[in-house]
Amino acid sequence: IGQAFPYTPIANPRYMVADWSFGIQDENMQAMVDEARGKGAKVVVVLSHNGMDVDLKMASRVRGIDAIFGGHTHDGVPVAIPVANAGGKTLVTNAGSNGKFLGVMDFDVRDGQVRDFRYRLLPVFANQLKPDAEMDALITKIRAPFEAKLAEKLAVTDGLLYRRGNFNGSWDQLICDALIDVQGADIAFSPGFRWGTTLLAGDTITRELLMDQVATTYSFATLTEMTGETIKTVLEDVADNLFNPDPYYQHGG
Repeated sequence: IGQAFPYTPIANPRYMVADWSFGIQDENMQAMVDEARGKGAKVVVVLSHNGMDVDLKMASRVRGIDAIFGGHTHDGVPVAIPVANAGGKTLVTNAGSNGKFLGVMDFDVRDGQVRDFRYRLLPVFANQLKPDAEMDALITKIRAPFEAKLAEKLAVTDGLLYRRGNFNGSWDQLICDALIDVQGADIAFSPGFRWGTTLLAGDTITRELLMDQVATTYSFATLTEMTGETIKTVLEDVADNLFNPDPYYQHGG
């Protein structure tokens, strides 16, 4: 079963998903699990874009899910977390972001139910893996017209650039400093995503590596006058999205 990001119409332009409904719908999820079981499924797995905390709460409220493979909050969680519910227990996992890890779950299924499991969070060393020849050729062909632009060298890092912090990150700080410098602003806001490619000191920042960080959310950089009260409200709202004690009110990724 697939679970889309509950707040898709808020995080994205509503017109792009005008004919779709979203949200956390435990009753609908329960109905789909029951339907799958009724059709003979011995194992039910949910691929989720909820976020770790939301998945943990959902697992406690919906029975019949054997495992949830989660994303959105980009947490590399080394173990599967068992969550008790009315039907038994559900295993909740999260395998990070950017293809850094591969979550592998092996089930021992006997007599129509899961008897045991083994979960491993495998690190992915892309440069050690032989690429699929057909896919590699397709990617090379598609990238060819843009290769020179993507490979353009913009700068060299002075220190570690990362985006894993809940409150800040050196990539985010660099982006905010650049916005202030270019826009002539007093304050800059940047979505505090906890994904992205980490760069070590001395690494070259190419245009492609910069686009890794900003392409999805910085299409337009605007300069706006705000009162102190408005700025405080924005920051309080962002903090609530991430740290609300009820996971079902959390939005942050």
